[in-house]
Amino acid sequence: MTDHPPGPRPLDRRSPLPLWAQLSEDLRRRMEADEFAEEFPAEHRLTGEYEVSRHTVREALRKLRADGLVIAERGRASRLNTRRIQQPLGSLYSLFRELEGQGVEQRSEVLRLERTADGPIADQLGLVPDAPLVVLERLRLADGEPLAHDTTYLPAEVAEPLLDADFRHTSLYGELQQRCGIKVTGGRERIHPFLPDIRQAWLLGLADREPAFGIERLGRSGERPVEWRETVVRGDRFAFVAEWSSDSRAVELAPRASCPS
Repeated sequence: MTDHPPGPRPLDRRSPLPLWAQLSEDLRRRMEADEFAEEFPAEHRLTGEYEVSRHTVREALRKLRADGLVIAERGRASRLNTRRIQQPLGSLYSLFRELEGQGVEQRSEVLRLERTADGPIADQLGLVPDAPLVVLERLRLADGEPLAHDTTYLPAEVAEPLLDADFRHTSLYGELQQRCGIKVTGGRERIHPFLPDIRQAWLLGLADREPAFGIERLGRSGERPVEWRETVVRGDRFAFVAEWSSDSRAVELAPRASCPS
C-alpha cells in the first residue's frame, strides 16, 4: 500500500457527510502524520486549501477543540494541544500541586482578595446569612496560558490572615494551613458541563458559546465546612481521570432535577 501524499485531500461535496465533518477528519489525519509539527494553519489558509467558507472551517475547528486536539483563544491563532492537564477524581487534591507535579508552570492572577458577605454562599458553609467571608478570585495559568477561573469563599473568622498572602504562585491549602492552622481534609465536588458568561469566556480566552467544565467544591476540615469554591475550567486543556475496580461501590445514576432560573 502506498502512502498518501501530505497536504489536504479534496472534500466530497456529494457526500452526505457535512463538509465541516470531512474537514475535521482530514485535519485529524494530517495531525497524525505530523504535518503541523511547526505550526497549525490559520483559518484563512484552510479556507483556501479546502475551498470552503470560513464558517465551515470554524465548525471543523470547534470539533477539534471539543476533542481536545486544538487550542483556540480569542485573538490568537489556533494551535495543537500538545499537553492536556489530568486531574484525579475521588481524592482530595490541590490544583497547584497537581500542576507542579506534572511539570507544568503554575501561577495565578489575583482578581479579588477581600472581605465580603453573601447569603447563599454563607448557607453553603453552614453560616448565618450575614456572616463575613473572605473571597479569593484567581485566573489560574498553566505554562502561561489560561486554564481556570477560580473563586473561593472561606469563613472570615478563620481565614482573615489570608488577606495578607500573595497568591500569585502558592497553594491556597498551604497558606490556609500555615497562616490559619486549618487543614482541608475532605469534602465533595460536583462537575458539570458549563457555558461561561462573557467575562469568564474573555478571561479564559474562549470562543463565543464555547463550553467548559464547571466545578463546585465544598471543602471541610474534619466535619466543619471551611471552603466553598466555584471553578470554570477550559475543557480543551483539562481531563478528569478516575480509577475503579470490581470492588468499587456502585453508584446509582439518576436524572438531574431541573434548577429554577
